[in-house]
Amino acid sequence: MATIDGRPALYGISLKQLEDLNAARGRDAISKLEEYGGVTELCRKLYTSPTEGLPGTEKDIAHRRDTFGSNHIPPKPPKTFLSLVWEALQDMTLIILQIAALISLVLSFYKPPKTEVGNIDEEGDHGWIEGVAILVSVIVVVIVTAFNDYTKERQFRGLQSRIEGEQKFTVIRGGESTQIPVREIVVGDICQVKYGDLLQADGIIIQSNDLKVDESSLTGESDHVKKGEGSDVLMLSGTHVMEGSGRMVVTAVGILSQAGIIFRLLGATVDQHEEEAKKRKKEAKKQAKKRKDKDVEEGIVANSHTPLPTTDGMNNVGHEANGGKDTTKEEERVSHGNKEKSVLQAKLTKLAIQIGYAGSAIALLTVIILIVRFCIQTFLIEGKPWDPYYSNHFVKFLIIGVTVLVVAVPEGLPLAVTLSLAYSVKKMMKDNNLVRHLDACETMGNATAICSDKTGTLTTNRMTVVQSYVCGDYYKTSPVPHSAPAQIVDLIVDGISINSAYTTLVMLSDKPGELPKQIGNKTECSLLGFVLEMKRSYQEVRDKHPEETFHKVYTFNSTRKSMSTVIRLESGGYRVYTKGASEMVMKRCSFTYGQGGKLEPFPIAMQDRLVKNIIEPMASEGLRTICLAYRDFVPGKAEINQVRIDSEPNWDDENFIVDNMTCLCIVGIEDPVRPEVPEAIRMCQRAGITVRMVTGDNINTARSIAMKCGIVTKDQDCLILEGKDFNKAVRDQNGEVQQDLLDKVWPRLKVLARSSPTDKYTLVKGIIDSKLTDNREVVAVTGDGTNDGPALKKADVGFAMGIAGTDVAKEASDIILTDDNFTSIVKAVMWGRNVYDSIAKFLQFQLTVNVVAVVVAFVGACFIQDSPLKAVQMLWVNLIMDTLASLALSTEMPTADLLTRKPYGRTKPLISRTMMKNILGQAVYQMTIIFCLLFLGEHLLRIDSGRGADIHDPPSQHFTVIFNTFVMMTLFNEINARKIHGQRNVFEGIFSNMIFYGIWIITFVSQILIIQYGGLAFATTPLTLEQWGWCVFFGFGTLVWGQLVTTIPTKKLPKVLSYGRGHPTDVVALQNLVEDKFDGDGSDKKRTAGQILWIRGLTRLQTQLRVIRAFKSTLEDLEEKRSLHSLRSSRSHSGLRPPTANDIIYIDDDTRSNSFSGPTSMQDSCR
Repeated sequence: MATIDGRPALYGISLKQLEDLNAARGRDAISKLEEYGGVTELCRKLYTSPTEGLPGTEKDIAHRRDTFGSNHIPPKPPKTFLSLVWEALQDMTLIILQIAALISLVLSFYKPPKTEVGNIDEEGDHGWIEGVAILVSVIVVVIVTAFNDYTKERQFRGLQSRIEGEQKFTVIRGGESTQIPVREIVVGDICQVKYGDLLQADGIIIQSNDLKVDESSLTGESDHVKKGEGSDVLMLSGTHVMEGSGRMVVTAVGILSQAGIIFRLLGATVDQHEEEAKKRKKEAKKQAKKRKDKDVEEGIVANSHTPLPTTDGMNNVGHEANGGKDTTKEEERVSHGNKEKSVLQAKLTKLAIQIGYAGSAIALLTVIILIVRFCIQTFLIEGKPWDPYYSNHFVKFLIIGVTVLVVAVPEGLPLAVTLSLAYSVKKMMKDNNLVRHLDACETMGNATAICSDKTGTLTTNRMTVVQSYVCGDYYKTSPVPHSAPAQIVDLIVDGISINSAYTTLVMLSDKPGELPKQIGNKTECSLLGFVLEMKRSYQEVRDKHPEETFHKVYTFNSTRKSMSTVIRLESGGYRVYTKGASEMVMKRCSFTYGQGGKLEPFPIAMQDRLVKNIIEPMASEGLRTICLAYRDFVPGKAEINQVRIDSEPNWDDENFIVDNMTCLCIVGIEDPVRPEVPEAIRMCQRAGITVRMVTGDNINTARSIAMKCGIVTKDQDCLILEGKDFNKAVRDQNGEVQQDLLDKVWPRLKVLARSSPTDKYTLVKGIIDSKLTDNREVVAVTGDGTNDGPALKKADVGFAMGIAGTDVAKEASDIILTDDNFTSIVKAVMWGRNVYDSIAKFLQFQLTVNVVAVVVAFVGACFIQDSPLKAVQMLWVNLIMDTLASLALSTEMPTADLLTRKPYGRTKPLISRTMMKNILGQAVYQMTIIFCLLFLGEHLLRIDSGRGADIHDPPSQHFTVIFNTFVMMTLFNEINARKIHGQRNVFEGIFSNMIFYGIWIITFVSQILIIQYGGLAFATTPLTLEQWGWCVFFGFGTLVWGQLVTTIPTKKLPKVLSYGRGHPTDVVALQNLVEDKFDGDGSDKKRTAGQILWIRGLTRLQTQLRVIRAFKSTLEDLEEKRSLHSLRSSRSHSGLRPPTANDIIYIDDDTRSNSFSGPTSMQDSCR
């Protein structure tokens, strides 16, 4: 028989039998498991040990992977480069350009008879060049767009791989607990599951402690399912462990697990749906053709209003099949709920729509004017007859109109957004910010409030017991209770060792002289370190009491604020060990040990003295206080602090079990403030960001840490509240949260202590929804626990802790802090503001180019029946200049100056008055120069005029100078665009960005080559050195003119010049209008064909939205398999959210003041 590492290669249970076992539920699963001999026999058949796990040899793991599959769900295959090219070719504007270029190409080979229409010289033989040049330009546009999409998809697949590679799970291999990458889990592994875990494979429970699982992602039921050997033994991938801990043997991984099966079904359904849609379209075309043929045969003209079966017919079928429920609308509603845009992206979408409308109108008007003028001049005034030769003119007019549209729409904008986000995401990884949702980058730039956890974020999260109170003695300098009786010390050691997660360990460092490694919960690590300081071994106690011998475990949660473990006593009966927040546990104690280990009653008066003399002094020094207690249930005679039992207690009655306990000791745990945090908080405050601490610690500890951090100061008038007082202040008599009550509290609230996750959610939601001022708050929140999920999702930006955070918190977050450090949040703010400014810089540059190019083309059409800037030249400006400029302006590094200004408000204009001043000022200068050259250039430069040239005339120096001057002015204005807040020194930091000056030089050199050697392809002719000197002189003039424009005081300008001001909901409405989706049959019930052409075709919004989503959608598609559990828990807020506190001044906005006076009864002066 074949063997693998000494055991048979053939397993005692087949893959099919495991699939049947995993398919069973509840009691059926237990019955099915019993058929295979129970969980112990199942482990034996899988050649694994319930306690020792797999041996972990490479040969064994590889064989299991080959037999039962690997723990990997293959992602959706990436789009090929050719498919992305095909998508780019679907753009309506490009299609029009291609058709026009092909017509131009065909007509260029048409040789009309020599009539009085015009004489065509040999230059006419080169008429095909323009058509070919336009086609080449279109090809370049398509390839660049496809390459951008392809690059971004690859980049985010790499990001996804990194996220998956960092995701680990705890298993037992070779008798030792170890963390391995999720992909390495195999069938037969013994996994240790605990509170906060996202299960990565299916399994059967071996042992459990008060284990409760959220299976809503699979069942839709929100109630937590209790798991246990006698109730429900099946653990399913994609579900969350909400309470408790335990061990399970893995029975299914990858595509054979529940998550994998669902995704296989989803994938098959999508593919099937697409195939059916294609078939329906083909059938509809066939039916339409048959009807048309039939109507022709019968001499009947078909009614164009007859509905096709592919729209109403199919929709009705779907409607009836769903019991009359309109699933399409429901899906659309859910879709819009899930697809939220950041403030910036919503404003950009609104801008693109309006520019699209304006560009379409100007382009259409340009074509009409050209055609009408030509017809009047040629056929009415000159009285010439029609000749096919004139078709060239009409094609040329169409090409001019389309190129005006192409230039009008800022196609470089989506590229600027994607480049800026991509660049920022890559750099933010180095600053310990792992970005999961891209819009979180720039949203952080608008943040006005940060609600931060204390432990691990503001503090080092390396906890140590530094003080203790044992048997009436207060040990301040050293926590070791030297004078305590041995039996009390034994109880303390046993209580700490047993009543903590067995995955929590304190291990000696590999390097001599370094502190021991803390693995697992840091509070429990500090207690285990306390045991080691007492020269005791916690591992010996754990070996004596393995987890499977535990009778009952009440795991820690935010409601209990404590943890309890029940064990059997050797003499019979049970002992309950409890640890938790000192105030909470002390209230449940009726006895304590006094001097010499004497058992004493523990009345409320004594508890109050202990709070005043021990707990409050500890807390005032910033220590976390933990109380340890125990209680015995014994048969027969019981001591005064024991409970006599004749039968097993009702363990479900927790209030009875964990009551009348005996207090063993109180310890003070120090978690030092990170040395860099106070300066980081001062930077936030200078930047107009309010930092609040939300913690579960008591109010004295929280106040002490807040003062050390600088969140509050001695002379500051602020509120420091406990959770219970906060709830009293913000809830009405019915217990409902009232926004008006919240508005009286949050502006001055700086510390919320003893808070629950519900309190945190209430605070975050209240700040976001507050309308105290027009500029509403943008809130960032940090969280690490499972119950922090709602607050993290509600926040504008949710930060999860990468080290201490649970899988649930990470899934709910937007950014993961890989070092759990508050200073990384400050770096995220800098990058966010940098992203916003980078896009604003590009907008300032791009809109100047667009305004000038469109106006010049339009005026040229009206006055000289031609555009001074030819189609190919405008495509060069539009494509190359935009692409390179977006790269140059989107890669500026953030500077410390970004944190010296106040945050942007949510309603702040996208284009400020300063930006609009620069755009219009530069546009006036450039148009003045171009029109002077257009109408007076031949006199100024002593060259032949290019106006009135025939369609086949060679390029003129006159129009070449105009084109070159325009490009030079644009290039130098790119330097001006580096500053958007009215700074005079536009060269500051220019050489710190090699990409910027490298691209600038490359563009300049490319322009020289185009002018001197472009020839007919670019409609240019070589210029002399003198003419080049004039072009560069006019270009340099933009820098001088920019200084003059800067002297104009912005505050004197009317606010109407700013663009994008308004309430976020207005933007959301417009955004939803744009993003209406086609249904499966290709029909669109909300938009007419004409509107679709305007919005999606001519304005190139398809390209805009596709490129912007190239980041977001790719990442979300790849994350889909990891986020299955959150399908129902999309963000509860509905779009764009509120900004800021009353004492913050907004850029380019009037100063607002709002004096707030909160309830004095709750006021803590922070002194």
